[in-house]
Amino acid sequence: MTRLLGSVTAPSGVLALGMAGAVDCWADSGRPLSARGLDAARAGGGHLHLPEDADPEEWYAEAVVVAAADDRRLPVRAETAASPFDGEPTVSVLEVDLLLPWPAERGPDPVPLGDLPVDRCGMVVGDARALDGFVGLAGESVDGLADVTYWGLHKDAAHAEFGGEPLAYDSQYGHLDLPVDEATALAARLDAWVERGPGKGLMVAVDRHSHYHLLHRAGGNRPLLAAVLDIEGCPVLGLGWDQGDHSVRHHGERPWDRVYPVVLAPRDGSTVLRWTIPPYEDEDEDEDEDEGQDGCRAS
Repeated sequence: MTRLLGSVTAPSGVLALGMAGAVDCWADSGRPLSARGLDAARAGGGHLHLPEDADPEEWYAEAVVVAAADDRRLPVRAETAASPFDGEPTVSVLEVDLLLPWPAERGPDPVPLGDLPVDRCGMVVGDARALDGFVGLAGESVDGLADVTYWGLHKDAAHAEFGGEPLAYDSQYGHLDLPVDEATALAARLDAWVERGPGKGLMVAVDRHSHYHLLHRAGGNRPLLAAVLDIEGCPVLGLGWDQGDHSVRHHGERPWDRVYPVVLAPRDGSTVLRWTIPPYEDEDEDEDEDEGQDGCRAS
């Protein structure tokens, strides 16, 4: 099944598909993503990583960058397959229409750009310059607000005491969009209540409104955990991953060579960016089948 996840813009002319967990590390570790991306896009596109002048560092920032139309919205689609973890749809192909003509001199074959792991924290698709301003996991609130959520063994008793709305994701209760100081104080009262009364079993989190958190929250109850957020005046798409599905299919990421090819490809005379995640194969089952075949041949 093919789904339209949303659309993004790339007014800088450079589009990035990258790992959401470390988007804000680019500028802190060398040249900004937009500067490196512009060089790579002018050369036909390519894979970027940190550190810049060495092999990719495990569990760190990676992205693929390409040239894209700078004056139109770029549709982002996903083909899906059933997850081996729970049977729910999961991404098998992610495709972005770059709305640039496919050069005839390239011929009909896709152009490899590199590969990417599936980041446990999700992926982002958007303008490289806008992503220079991305506020990540540990960042401050972009609007002065925060969310308090709680879940676990005593969540219903805590809800009776402290209120909050049931959230559609992660079986949590929460108070959303509180001033940061108010959110911090509420979390402290929840922690004190746990110490005085029921004891361990309630988890409490304060999430400042970073871009990362707002994307995660917006996609929490949407298909494929995908949502679009305005960053630096540009719509940027975030794509999450079910944690169970990630554990079964992608855990280990680059250190375990669980990386998946990204290409430029033609579609109806236009150019698309395509990231393909092949179907899951159970390595243990494959080994069992091989042993069985070997036994038959031996007999």
